[in-house]
Amino acid sequence: MNLHLLHTGPLSVNTYIVPLCGNKVFVLDPADCPFSGDEGSVLSFLASKKMEPVAVILTHGHFDHVSGLPSLKKAFPSLPIIIHEDDSAMIGPDSSLLQGKALSQMGFDEFLPFVSSLPKADFFLKDKKTLAQIFESCNLSGDLIAAFSEWEVLHTPGHTQGSCCLYNERERTLLSGDTIFYHSWGRTDLIGGNEAQIHQSLLKVFEYCDEESRVYSGHDGGAFLLGENF
Repeated sequence: MNLHLLHTGPLSVNTYIVPLCGNKVFVLDPADCPFSGDEGSVLSFLASKKMEPVAVILTHGHFDHVSGLPSLKKAFPSLPIIIHEDDSAMIGPDSSLLQGKALSQMGFDEFLPFVSSLPKADFFLKDKKTLAQIFESCNLSGDLIAAFSEWEVLHTPGHTQGSCCLYNERERTLLSGDTIFYHSWGRTDLIGGNEAQIHQSLLKVFEYCDEESRVYSGHDGGAFLLGENF
């Protein structure tokens, strides 16, 4: 699978442009913003490749993974945003409430203006549901339904309560967000984090996914094999 990786935002998030069918793609975890001096970099990449985004999917709601929402939504007002319901309060018009608490914990309060009054969620990720099932109320083309059907949601709480991975069994590809890193996993000391939960989520992923799956995480570079990670 020809995933496209952009490093965006103040903490160098791995933003993935994921091919679906034809020139249609979904954007995972956009983080480009004025604070980091890269606002519009995702849009510029899409335009340069003549790609059409049909959805924005968020692996979780932390500030460093969602700060690119305003520019994408401004360019594509009808572009749907999808996140797990347990993290949905981290975006939307009241996003500053939870984002402010997390940023204060990190001593990064100056970033709050860039994650305040974010666009709200349009759909919610649900465990063991495909993206096609999540979009079942939409009038999608057959090709797009087929492409979305290949991606399944795994709810993996622990880093946040709404953290999710996306798994493509045919391609043996796992988009892990901040649940899994190379020889590590996401921090659990911020609001919504839980160390016991993330260990259960790691077990779930290892039991559910092929060990030869390639993992694309939310930070750092390059993919790695799931079975060789721990």
